[in-house]
Amino acid sequence: MSMPGPGTRRGQRWLVAGVLGVLLCLLVADVIALTRQAHDGPRSSDGLRRTRVEVSGSRCGEGWDAPAPGVQVFALHNTSAASAEVFLENPRSHVVYGELEDIGPGTTRELTVRLGRGAYAFTCLPEDADAVTGPTVRIREGRSGPAAAPVTTHDLIPPALAYQKWVADGLGTVVRLTRTLRDAVDRGDLDAARKAWLPAHLQYERMGAAYDAFGEADGRINGTDAGLPGGTDDKDFTGFHRVEYGLWHGRSSHELRAPTRALLKAVTALREDWAQARMDPAQLGLRAHEILENTMQFELTGRTDFGSGSNLATARANVDGTREVLSRLHPILARRYAHLPALERDVRRAGQTLDGLRRDGHWPPLERLGRTRRERVDALFGDLVERLASVATLCDPRRTV
Repeated sequence: MSMPGPGTRRGQRWLVAGVLGVLLCLLVADVIALTRQAHDGPRSSDGLRRTRVEVSGSRCGEGWDAPAPGVQVFALHNTSAASAEVFLENPRSHVVYGELEDIGPGTTRELTVRLGRGAYAFTCLPEDADAVTGPTVRIREGRSGPAAAPVTTHDLIPPALAYQKWVADGLGTVVRLTRTLRDAVDRGDLDAARKAWLPAHLQYERMGAAYDAFGEADGRINGTDAGLPGGTDDKDFTGFHRVEYGLWHGRSSHELRAPTRALLKAVTALREDWAQARMDPAQLGLRAHEILENTMQFELTGRTDFGSGSNLATARANVDGTREVLSRLHPILARRYAHLPALERDVRRAGQTLDGLRRDGHWPPLERLGRTRRERVDALFGDLVERLASVATLCDPRRTV
């Protein structure tokens, strides 16, 4: 084995020096990275800054020690013994930038927000305890994401009362139109009965935000045969769709008298009971979203067609119902939802699109609509449903104390 010569030893010294230099550079880089991490907060593979924040009655908001602008994630860890809601808000104006509900004891959930120049504080609302606001944190630069002042149940009472009165008037119209339907069946004029069925049903469909308050009456008036052992022949298949099935499937006027009279009795009882009913104001914003969500689920799939081919007409009535709810919520949303004018415009456009499908005063059955037009309608309603989810969120009453 030969010994290394002087040149080899010099090469080794340069190699050692080079390795030490690389290690020094890596060490410096690690120090810089750790320094940045301490300032900005740890980042994950998605590049977002992450900050762990405590949720409790005594240490609400603790852990947010290095505020910085931009999109970031707060890992909200509930150290208390009860579930809690959390708001990230401006402590002076109380506009809310983000919220999480039902954070269980000992669990961690993530809240993603965009923050910019301004003051922020976490407010923790433990179950069965008073709200607690954590320390105020200030960010000196950048632009924050959307924020809105919280809506309370008190804010929603006036629009709910106005809507409830509108429903009372609408139920009177439903009774009158259903009586016309009953009279046509009683005299055996089924052509007149088919013409009378649709206006009565559409008037009922326009009041979709009240269905929850209607309770079991809605099932008797507007239920389907879904889940019934006997299907369309089941004794519990009642209401508008029971009469529809008979009118468009060759049932005689004698066979239709009992279900039509039962329908008139049900809508009349609902009208009389409605004077003592009370809508939950907290449901109004949610129903604005659910009306068109149910339209996509049931009407635009044809699941509620029992022979009349009137799903598009019903969808049009549901658009009217959505507009009515939005009109009641307009004063609340106008101060909180910047996209409200565009949303209201597009709801009107949805109605106009459906109107444009009519021929000789009638909407075609879904199967005759054609693939292109049907996809256009589906896309239009899908977009509205997604955007109306923001209305439901904004109008969800917040607990503030």
